[in-house]
Amino acid sequence: MAIRPDALPTDPSALTEMVLALDAENEKLRVAMQTLKEMIFGKRSERLAVLVDEQLALELGDLETDATPPAAANDDAAAAKPLGKPPRKKARRNIGALPKHLPRCEQVLEPEATACPCCQGQLHKIGEDVSEVLDIIPAILRVLRTIRPKYGCRSCTDGVVQAKVLPRLIESGMASTALVSHVVVSKFAWYLPLYRQVQILAGQGIQLDRATLAGWVRRAAWWLKSLYELQLRTIQSAARVFCDETPMPVLDPGRHRTRICQFWAHAMDDRPWGGPSPPAVAYVFAAGRGTEQIAGQLTDFSGILQVDGYAAYKALAGDHGGEIRLAFCLAHARRKFVEVFKTTQSPFAREVIERLQAVYAIEAEIRGSSAEQRLAVRRARTAPLMEALKARLTTMVGQLFSQSKLAEAINYVLNHWDGLTLFLRDGRVEVDSNTVERSMRPIAMGRRNSLFSGSEGGAESWAILSSIVNTAKLHELDPQIYLTDVLERIVSGRTKSHQLHELLVWNWKAARERIAQAAA
Repeated sequence: MAIRPDALPTDPSALTEMVLALDAENEKLRVAMQTLKEMIFGKRSERLAVLVDEQLALELGDLETDATPPAAANDDAAAAKPLGKPPRKKARRNIGALPKHLPRCEQVLEPEATACPCCQGQLHKIGEDVSEVLDIIPAILRVLRTIRPKYGCRSCTDGVVQAKVLPRLIESGMASTALVSHVVVSKFAWYLPLYRQVQILAGQGIQLDRATLAGWVRRAAWWLKSLYELQLRTIQSAARVFCDETPMPVLDPGRHRTRICQFWAHAMDDRPWGGPSPPAVAYVFAAGRGTEQIAGQLTDFSGILQVDGYAAYKALAGDHGGEIRLAFCLAHARRKFVEVFKTTQSPFAREVIERLQAVYAIEAEIRGSSAEQRLAVRRARTAPLMEALKARLTTMVGQLFSQSKLAEAINYVLNHWDGLTLFLRDGRVEVDSNTVERSMRPIAMGRRNSLFSGSEGGAESWAILSSIVNTAKLHELDPQIYLTDVLERIVSGRTKSHQLHELLVWNWKAARERIAQAAA
């Protein structure tokens, strides 16, 4: 589109921005290639090198807001000042501080002789030196034999007594509950595909095929489906829910190709302000990522939905007539300016990034405070920063080529401003949706290692098992111990269907802690 002379801005800074934007538009191929290279080879953390006097690193910290430097002053000039490289943290060493809960196996090294080298008298112990190293015993495969003795009466023929057969996770199968749990946790917590597990077992002399392990996984998901559904309902009943989606390739039967389906993630976590909701995530498999899919999952939800700017969430909120309020993600908005700066070195994009960095610095200071305290600090310190940012964006966007990447980034922020600033009106709301984005990492890791799901049923099992083991990881539990105990309780009938809430990760952990405290 041609630019008329009378349409050119008179402000030199605005004219500079327009020239930079036009240069970016004229080299779209270069921009696309650079973006692709960043996606494939770039660092996962979004760090930006800012050349000011010296080469200073500006920490973006999308996923690690704790490491954000101290907040800048409230005035615009201080907010726009580059924050520089944060001080390096002192290294944490574990010398002499190995975990006390681990069992100790002692080996005593005695001298070859205990006679005095001078007078040959018997030496006596006057002290000792103790050192500790962390050791490991590799996983041991064993055969668990169950013996049920029969007892009969010598006086009659009807007095035979024998213990009942214990219920098993896989009837007439060769795998114990612990082995099935190990396979599930290895795949969905530590991203080890089944074919690799088959190879590991073969190295220990156990010849199995992948289909056998896949059957074990499906059976475990079948037993855990009710617990998964309870976990999903618990998350969706919270007042504030994070939501995101990611592609999941599924093998199309009979066509030898995959089709792209979706995993939706629903998450909650009130730890940043000490609220009632524990950290948890539940994945939902769906054929697509349209409005009908998310609407079917959140039929009865009302409250705050923290999401990115995807149109399906906006349509969902519109259909619910105000019962759902959308809180948008400031990290997504900032990422757009990061992309502009990387490709055009725009001074204005850098300014916006630094202004948002000041907001994140304040958030790092108030993390862990109550919702009321967070809201008070945000209104006093963050609201002026955001208002100043909005004024700068509004002024600049009118002077830019409308199709430029910088204009697109500015328009995204302005069009989503109400949802992006909801955290200034509600202390419970986070500034971004990184809570659920972090929960998407296990899905992405598993997808990268396994490439695709073999069927829709397999994808549903994937969603069930990933939800349970990754919520256990959020609570810093060993998912192997947790999953084995939960499966044994469900299969044996010790935990009835109306008692399933006892097996939710946070309730299970609290019960274990009470038992440990009582035994101490």
